[in-house]
Amino acid sequence: MNFEKQSVLLHILENEHPNVRVICTADPDLRRMVSEKTFRPNLFYTLRPVDITVPPLREVTEDIVPLSDYFLTRFAHSREQHRKKLDASAVKALKLHPWPGNVRELKDTVLYAAFHSKTDVISAADLNFSQSEPDADNGYELQDPAVEKAKIIAALRQVNGNKTMAAKLLKIDRSTLYVKMRQYELT
Repeated sequence: MNFEKQSVLLHILENEHPNVRVICTADPDLRRMVSEKTFRPNLFYTLRPVDITVPPLREVTEDIVPLSDYFLTRFAHSREQHRKKLDASAVKALKLHPWPGNVRELKDTVLYAAFHSKTDVISAADLNFSQSEPDADNGYELQDPAVEKAKIIAALRQVNGNKTMAAKLLKIDRSTLYVKMRQYELT
């Protein structure tokens, strides 16, 4: 928001005393923007009597299923269809994903699966995590051999041995996973 719009908003809030509550979110750090003089300090303090920090989705995995259910219900209602359900494999995959795009990414992923799923049950195979930000931290990164082997074992355990899901979690191709498994004698 440019300074002119900030001034207008500040004027309305301070002088016209509207009977409203302003709830806003900010992706950039507003404190930093104030110190860089790209955000008006007086507007910052007017908007900030209560600061609520909402944790990222990856830190509140218990919210993933209720949010997914909500998105699926709205999707079904908008299309006048039966609501699709998530099976256990889909729930597990959703909980394992790091969600760099947060709730928006979850919504896109669930709605994509609902639209493309051929049945009323969405499985892990129906989920498409490729919409994630390309440079985001999407799970494990493989490093030194001991750490790499441990992460491969952990990923395989988390997905009950499903190599496709383990490869996605590790951000490597499935063929690379097979090579690494042979290399570390994990077959």
